Amino acid sequence: MSKTEFTIKTDTGAYDLTASARMIGQDLLVAIWGGEKPHIGAVAVAQPRPSLKDPHATSATASVICYVGHKEDELAKAASEILASALKTQVVVTAGIHWDNLDEEAIARIIKNSEIMVDMILQKCIAEFPSFKE
Repeated sequence: MSKTEFTIKTDTGAYDLTASARMIGQDLLVAIWGGEKPHIGAVAVAQPRPSLKDPHATSATASVICYVGHKEDELAKAASEILASALKTQVVVTAGIHWDNLDEEAIARIIKNSEIMVDMILQKCIAEFPSFKE
């Protein structure tokens, strides 16, 4: 029986994030969270499509719902589009990250960790889920 889910965590030493991914049929469901008060702040759904610049390349289109006062919409949208276009499947990403009293340096670190996390999710999906093996 093939594996259908995994959980991973960044290990940069500060403002680390956790994510879980689960295959539902051929679709991918991802949750990304971190901080002192993890939650669901935004949800993005993305589907692959031919690129508008190059119809031979795959891109993705995403829609986002963000709860009032939350700022995870950009992270959820970017993650869903990257994963949908790279894996050529429909993707739902939830994101909820919260630390109190962050300065600009901390916010930059969280953004960098989110980029690392999305790359980790992509690589783990390719390694773990048979439908994404090249």
